[in-house]
Amino acid sequence: MWTVTLTPPPDAGDLRRDPLPLRGRAALVTGASRRAGIGHAVARRLAAYGASVYLHHHVPHDAAQPWGADHPDAVTASVRDALGDPGAVVVAGPGDLSDPAAPAALVATAASALGGRLDIVVANHAMSGNDGALDAIDAAMLDAHWAVDTRSVLLLVQAFARLRAGREAGAPGGRVVMMTSGQDIAGGMPGEIAYALQKGALASITRSLATGLAGRSITVNTVNPGPVDTGYLTGDAHAAVAAAFPAGHWGMPDDPARLIAWLATDEAGWVTGQVIDSEGGFRR
Repeated sequence: MWTVTLTPPPDAGDLRRDPLPLRGRAALVTGASRRAGIGHAVARRLAAYGASVYLHHHVPHDAAQPWGADHPDAVTASVRDALGDPGAVVVAGPGDLSDPAAPAALVATAASALGGRLDIVVANHAMSGNDGALDAIDAAMLDAHWAVDTRSVLLLVQAFARLRAGREAGAPGGRVVMMTSGQDIAGGMPGEIAYALQKGALASITRSLATGLAGRSITVNTVNPGPVDTGYLTGDAHAAVAAAFPAGHWGMPDDPARLIAWLATDEAGWVTGQVIDSEGGFRR
């Protein structure tokens, strides 16, 4: 004879959403250096949900790009303006994540700046440029993208997991969100082989990391935001991408930010090991 145990449904109070679901949590967002970028939008969402946030930036990278660098103080002020909990804080600091020692140092610095704890890591940073098609890439390009786009992310996750190993009993579960770029979807990214290779590695390792960290109450998910208008295209190229969306316009930074912020909440505690496309129906 089978024995069936029925779990009672949640009462009405359990179904109502907390307007500050991340109150008391501490988050690190890497690559949050431009107000036009995804990292800034993610940080604002996390702050609006009640979290304290550490913003990592590497201004020399942006200064070398066509879009140029933003001012860290302006980015920090924008995120601070979004704070939902008056007791939460926003702190910013630099870091060159191509240095193999930098990820662990960044995790330690962020935790110290946010009161000795860290609950959420959003690895949003990536290296732009210095890439090309198969005939154009060389060993230096591959190594540079590996160091920033993949190695540093894995070392961040490692340092975060080690930090969380000493968490207090009953502490909320940890959250890791990595970023990928749709390189596994039809057409791929033949003009950005070094970048696509390293982003593909993050997508591929997501489930292995999630399985390995499940016993430590840490979820690991990866988000592909699709084309997001962060100011890197203009003119006819911008219009052509916009036309490939059913809505007729690009995704905006807050589109993936809403998903990432939700993955950081307790509501997403049963979601781990997933690579999630958030592309608004983009047609390749």
